[in-house]
Amino acid sequence: MKSKNILLVIILSLTIVSCGEKPGEEQPEPLLSQPELITDGYRFTEGPFWHPDGFLLFSDIPANRVYKWTPGEGSDVFIEPSGNSNGIAADTDGHILLAQHAGTVSRLTGEGELRIIADSYEGKRLNSPNDLTVHSSGSIFFTDPPFGVSEEERELEFSGVYKLTSSGDLQLIYDQFTHPNGITFSPDESRLYINDSRTGDVIFFETDQDGNTGNPATFANIGEMTEKGGADGMKTDSAGNLYTTGPNGILVFNNDGDLIYKTEFEEQITNLAWGGPDGEHLFLTASSNVYRFDVNIPE
Repeated sequence: MKSKNILLVIILSLTIVSCGEKPGEEQPEPLLSQPELITDGYRFTEGPFWHPDGFLLFSDIPANRVYKWTPGEGSDVFIEPSGNSNGIAADTDGHILLAQHAGTVSRLTGEGELRIIADSYEGKRLNSPNDLTVHSSGSIFFTDPPFGVSEEERELEFSGVYKLTSSGDLQLIYDQFTHPNGITFSPDESRLYINDSRTGDVIFFETDQDGNTGNPATFANIGEMTEKGGADGMKTDSAGNLYTTGPNGILVFNNDGDLIYKTEFEEQITNLAWGGPDGEHLFLTASSNVYRFDVNIPE
């Protein structure tokens, strides 16, 4: 599928709210431009990832595809089938990683094949890997809610958050969320953030230089899941602010957990990613559409 040759600029009933006091000169308040529609016509988009070669990858979960959008060229199928992929990331060697609702986490090899790197925990199939992030040590962290697995197929009684080490050891680090979803590191990797779609809770783990996590701590709550979705994809910016998608748009918190910015949408939004040559754009997946923002704080 090709996107429209002329990029469409639309206004989405966007409301911008400044919340609380500014966190200081070292942590400026974020500001997003009006959203620009860059490609549309999909079934349910997720997992945007900006590739360093200058293009955006994103999943269409029910279509079982990963698409590649290139500025000025539009969109083409990049991976099919994708294992009903959701989150997309890259490992420390630059290989593409997919969190797949089919119950696996896979790596795209140099030959273009998807190689499964995680599909079970203690002999039981994973539920529905949803999102993932990579530590500089090489460890891969991912969430495993039950969104894409039927009750008949489900083998694990909990929804876990896992660490897959560079040696292939799969470790359960958290199992107290019913629907763990977004996951991301702070810029210095001292914190690992995770949210829960059902409750809207956001927690963090203090993380050391080897990717080891301490005890979880409460960070914020963005509200329970609604008909427009719940807490979903997350990213941090260079100032340490945490961006999370939710049922009412994008919410931004400073590193003290104070809400400092919010945008509201009429449609469900799912995930976000930094991109552009200098990390100056924020890309947003929103059900059947993908948008781009200009931002004043780069990645």
